[in-house]
Amino acid sequence: MKNALVITLAACFAATGAAQTRGGRERFTAFAVNLDASAGARTGAGVVEIVVQRWSSDAERDRLFTALAEKGPDKLLDTLQKLPRAGYIRTPNSIGYDLHFARKAPLDEGGERIVIATDRYISFWEASNRPRSIDYPFTVIEMRINRDGVGEGKMSIATKITLDKDKKMLELENYGTQPVLLQNVKREGG
Repeated sequence: MKNALVITLAACFAATGAAQTRGGRERFTAFAVNLDASAGARTGAGVVEIVVQRWSSDAERDRLFTALAEKGPDKLLDTLQKLPRAGYIRTPNSIGYDLHFARKAPLDEGGERIVIATDRYISFWEASNRPRSIDYPFTVIEMRINRDGVGEGKMSIATKITLDKDKKMLELENYGTQPVLLQNVKREGG
C-alpha cells in the first residue's frame, strides 16, 4: 500500500517574493537519523550541514508548479535542475550536493517553516540497472525552526512528486513512512 504525505502548495511555498530574497546566507546544522531499514537501505546517524545561499523567487516556484501540473514529474526534474544553485547540503565527510529550491514561510506560533528541494544523485549502478528507486529522483527537506533558531525536520532522500486530481496539493510518496529525521536543527551564523 502506498503511503503518502500530502502537502498543500500554499503551505509549502507561501511567502512573498520580497521575504524570500531578503537577508544573506543562512546555515543550519542537524543530527540526521536515517530510519529506513527496508530493502537493504543503510540506517545510520550523523551531522548534516544545510546552507541556503539564496531563497527561490515566486517566479521559480511558479515555474516548478507549472512544469509538474502540465508535464509531470519528468519535466519537473528538468525544470528543477535548470534552476540556479540555492545552496548545498553536506556531511562532514562529503563534498556536498547542490540545492536548487529553497523557500521559507512564517509559522503562526513564530519561527518559520523551510522547504528545500533538489534532484538527487543517481549512481552509475542505479542508472544502468534501473531499480524502482530510479523513479524517485527528488530530495525534499522540511524544517520547522522556532524563534530561537532551533527546531526539527524531515528529509526524504528518494521522493516521487505528483499532483493530486484537484491539482491543489503535492503528494510526496514515501515521505511520511520512514524519512531521515533531522533532530536538534540549529540556525547558525552564515
